[in-house]
Amino acid sequence: QVQLVESGGGLVQPGGSLRLSCAASGFTLDDYTIAWFRQAPGREREGVSCISSDDGSTYYSDSVKGRFTISRDNAKNTMYLQMNSLKPEDTAVYYCAADIFPFSWTLADEYDYWGQGTQVTVSS
Repeated sequence: QVQLVESGGGLVQPGGSLRLSCAASGFTLDDYTIAWFRQAPGREREGVSCISSDDGSTYYSDSVKGRFTISRDNAKNTMYLQMNSLKPEDTAVYYCAADIFPFSWTLADEYDYWGQGTQVTVSS
């Protein structure tokens, strides 16, 4: 059974850090393009970061570039999102996603597999 399970969300003060994890089962993450998305209330799901299955290149949205880092541990079949210098506008439900070859990494509809989401709240 294919499954993605996120963990690591929570409440953090502005300027703080969190690390999200996404454990995969039923398939090998290394064979897939993997991504993190987020969705704030009343807004569309937004692509945050991606690791391409082609060559391992990483991509980031402009809003998180320089603050977030995506990574993958093939031995654990797990992906991560290290989030530093968090801002209130980073508050959202964060989702991990995987697909063999999405046409565009930022398009949520391109991904076949999704985690259940984890809430990240940045507030003082």
